[in-house]
Amino acid sequence: MMWKFLNTGFQTGSFNMELDKHLAVQFHNLSDTPILRVYGWQPFAVSIGYNQSMEDFDLQSISSAHYEIVRRPTGGKAIFHAHELTYSIVGPIAIMSPRAWYQFIHERLLHGLEYLGVHADLSESDPNFRELYRDPTSIPCFSSSAKSEIQWNGRKLVGSAQRRFGNVILQHGSILLGPQHRQITDFLNTQTREDQDSITNFLREHTIDVETILGRPVSFDETAEAVRRGFHEHSDSSVKDITIDDVNFSSTIFSHEGAL
Repeated sequence: MMWKFLNTGFQTGSFNMELDKHLAVQFHNLSDTPILRVYGWQPFAVSIGYNQSMEDFDLQSISSAHYEIVRRPTGGKAIFHAHELTYSIVGPIAIMSPRAWYQFIHERLLHGLEYLGVHADLSESDPNFRELYRDPTSIPCFSSSAKSEIQWNGRKLVGSAQRRFGNVILQHGSILLGPQHRQITDFLNTQTREDQDSITNFLREHTIDVETILGRPVSFDETAEAVRRGFHEHSDSSVKDITIDDVNFSSTIFSHEGAL
């Protein structure tokens, strides 16, 4: 399988979400091979799932911190994007089913993490999502792990979401490089202080980051190269680097509809 690799560096939340959607919607006009993109967030941002309610979030606190809040084109729960590498994949369902894509992508990410010295694995069971989503403490994405998600010693390391656009799949997710994701609790409209403390404690006990695992700082660039190697050397294929000019993208295409 041939891959195209696009590293767009650090961009705003609205740019990042617009480009992910553009790659999915325009995939067949842009490429006949899957595209792997990596990116960061500047400024930091809160992203929320396609169906999440804005009422769950303290918009004033987000604005006062000079951060963005954006809605992802995929489902899932809220993430505070700070010290991390975000990946996105677009590819045709003709190659494999959405579930197979999910497994395939995470297996390649595991190989990438190995190059950093992180020996992670895949979760083996799903939570009861219907019950989970009724729980007010489940607002953050990293409050649960789905089957085949990446974890380290039972603690979630990568959070991912997926959506089908016709016969194209879009999957993107966050590889946690530091513990800053736990600051999501500062931006939630929780009913009680007890709920907020419960979320904070849960994230501390059930999530992990690369820096904490390795005991050293890990940069975006180092992680980007490791992810690239994970796909290149474990997909029986080659990876071709492309630039933003190769995908015919203008950040005004969607009139910044991702920004809130």
